[in-house]
Amino acid sequence: MKAAVVTFPGSNCDHDLYHAVKAVGGEPHFVWHRDRGLDGVDVVLLSGGFSYGDYLRAGAIARFSPIMDDVLAFARAGGPVAGICNGFQVLCEAGLLPGALIRNASLKFQSENVRIRVERTDTVFTADYTEGQVLQIPSAHAEGNYRADAETIERLEGEGRVLFRYVDATGEASDAGNPNGSVANVAGIVDEGGRVMGMMPHPERAMDDLLGSRDGRGFFTSLLSAFAGSAA
Repeated sequence: MKAAVVTFPGSNCDHDLYHAVKAVGGEPHFVWHRDRGLDGVDVVLLSGGFSYGDYLRAGAIARFSPIMDDVLAFARAGGPVAGICNGFQVLCEAGLLPGALIRNASLKFQSENVRIRVERTDTVFTADYTEGQVLQIPSAHAEGNYRADAETIERLEGEGRVLFRYVDATGEASDAGNPNGSVANVAGIVDEGGRVMGMMPHPERAMDDLLGSRDGRGFFTSLLSAFAGSAA
């Protein structure tokens, strides 16, 4: 699996993503936001951080970086694209995913471990999980409150496009398990084809027991399995 890890000015989780891909046997390489070209890439990863300082609105400026023209073309050709935290915000701003991420209901930056439930496993991002599996994943953001109009939410639910949902200790999608006030406890979604994914929690920070959880590994091994044999 050859993974392009896109770095914007202000990205701060790009190296975490790089090492997570490498830890499962993939071949990561960094792509600077001003670079062009994604030839030979199997998957594109947009990392967390504060692209362009989150000025104007999180992800709103990064969406206009030169590399995003290639990311959009890659996605529209069916290539898998994953945006984590700030990357999720960028994908929404770019129109590859519906909705928006607004300030947390607490109006505070929150850094904590959260529980998310895997809602479907027929995607390249979740194939190594089991449906209904509850993961413990770190989360750190100020603008992770997912919002969309009622029609969009109904469509996401009806088409099974909610990939991860915040849950409590019992595995239920309750208010107690929702760290930022996201509508319908949405923690991650996919596009119509299931090939573009955005999520707020950080699987790349849950790769080893020393970090308190290795529940994030399944995300990367799922991608690796999807592209087994693609490495040179």
